[in-house]
Amino acid sequence: MSGLEALILGLIQGLTEFLPVSSSGHLEIGKYLLGELPESLNFTVAVHGATVLSTIVVFRKDIFSLLKGLFAFRMNEETIYVLKILVSAIPVAIVGVLFKDEIEALFSGKIHFVGGMLIITGVLLFAASLVPAGKRRVSWLDAFVIGIAQTIAVVPGISRSGSTIVTALLLGDDRTEATRFSFLMVLLPVIGANMMEIWSGDFSAGNAVGTVPLIVGFAAAFVSGLFACTWMLSLVKKGKLWYFAVYCLIIGALALFIL
Repeated sequence: MSGLEALILGLIQGLTEFLPVSSSGHLEIGKYLLGELPESLNFTVAVHGATVLSTIVVFRKDIFSLLKGLFAFRMNEETIYVLKILVSAIPVAIVGVLFKDEIEALFSGKIHFVGGMLIITGVLLFAASLVPAGKRRVSWLDAFVIGIAQTIAVVPGISRSGSTIVTALLLGDDRTEATRFSFLMVLLPVIGANMMEIWSGDFSAGNAVGTVPLIVGFAAAFVSGLFACTWMLSLVKKGKLWYFAVYCLIIGALALFIL
């Protein structure tokens, strides 16, 4: 993998991890357009780690407040919020453990399939743009239902942030609260998935992409992730998800009928 390829894939990962356009779908399209690239666990862990770090930076005050309340070791507001995040992770944890091979089989260059899923994401985003702004906070049941939406988003082309935020909005949750919960809830499964990859993966020399592409990919994913996460927070507050609905429909159509 060259430095330019690492830069492109890092930018795709960072931007699309937070914007509701499916990072997995765009990475599949990116790999298709760039040609056959060597599979690298090192690179995968690096770019996903970069987006986790960008989330932590953007939500550092929230995370510090949650941890402070959690380690007070009493059932306060922060502890309840953390428990809701744990509840939201139950569906994806079950599916990730029981259907790992089936999920990985979806990531095999099926560009037409990815295009169809992007069109579904676009339709969902359009639906969410028509929903009046809610005022509810995320409940226990909301957390579990949003977790189911996150599980469906393991399919390439279905946006994780899009599906979880849209689900929260359809449930009547406040826009800011829906976005905050969506971004914080992803930390646990992404870190868990990375730890599983590290535990069971092969980091041999043949699996590496080289130091420079690794650094370039990490930096690109981190910086673009910071930008995308901050921008997404602003857009959801303004109810501008339909922008991404149009984008997903266009990219999905291109993947479905042209690629």
